[in-house]
Amino acid sequence: MAPDADAGKLRRADPFAPLTSEWLGVGEGHEIYVESVGCERGLPAVYLHGGPGSGCQPDHRRLFDPERFHAVLFDQRGSGRSRPKGNREANTLSHLIADMELIREKFGFERWMLVGGSWGATLALAYAQAHPERVSGIGLRATFLGTYREIETAFCQTLPRFYPDLSADFLGLLPDEERRQPLQSYWRRILDPDPAIHGPAARAWHDTERILSEHMAARTRLDPASLNANGTLPATPFMEAHYFDNDCFMRPDQLVEEAARLGGIPGIIVQGRYDLLCPPATSHALSSRWPDAEIRIVEGAGHTLYDPGVRNAVMHSIADLAAKIERASVTS
Repeated sequence: MAPDADAGKLRRADPFAPLTSEWLGVGEGHEIYVESVGCERGLPAVYLHGGPGSGCQPDHRRLFDPERFHAVLFDQRGSGRSRPKGNREANTLSHLIADMELIREKFGFERWMLVGGSWGATLALAYAQAHPERVSGIGLRATFLGTYREIETAFCQTLPRFYPDLSADFLGLLPDEERRQPLQSYWRRILDPDPAIHGPAARAWHDTERILSEHMAARTRLDPASLNANGTLPATPFMEAHYFDNDCFMRPDQLVEEAARLGGIPGIIVQGRYDLLCPPATSHALSSRWPDAEIRIVEGAGHTLYDPGVRNAVMHSIADLAAKIERASVTS
């Protein structure tokens, strides 16, 4: 993983260019894409992408001050650039936590800061509760606790309340007999091997979720023609269906019930006021069990990192957490 001369030149031109990048074999046929940015003597941190199933983007590197952090970004099993893409075999929350430990040990970090939003927040909390001694701080955006109740609220209650026409489009893709349990019906269709079944369902799920994620959505209806179009399918619905249909491989309310394991770990939660997927009540439910966490509300924002004010709030929270960690290391 030693940086080569060409990489060094690139970093001088772009301080956010990767220090290292590789595909790391983690077993069961999976190779996950891992890169690091910043400076090797910087504060260790890891960025956890959302979905599940999306992947890290170049802009995620820019959340970390390259002169202050040694940050690791990786694409989770089956996601992004990891191989085989879309593979759901041996792909559970426990596998992802074990992969994080393998990455941490490979970089020689004793402890690291966790940063993640939405599903990335779920993974951060699950990892921290499994390995609290390895965590120096937690920066979250849009708390998702991985429960069926949260998904049901978003798609079966919030969706028809705020977007009744979109809700009708979403349910209209299902036969009448499947509308009594729409979430399970969608997940079953998305995971069906027949492209004629999983294609329209995956596109409808993806587009509906995207509209719910944006405070000022560019469009508010599904396009029937695009649901049956040829071309590349979005990746996240398949991994989401796999995880959601299995309760994210957790016990009900596991992350709240075990929040006491986060005691002593400083946390900052950035929360959009009008987040329809992960509303403020969820962050407050977590913080009521985790007194070391501070919630920072971004007014006029929804779920995504790129709603107005959210990205800046996340960057400030990362910097403020780093200051807390640095002060704690001086006094300990």
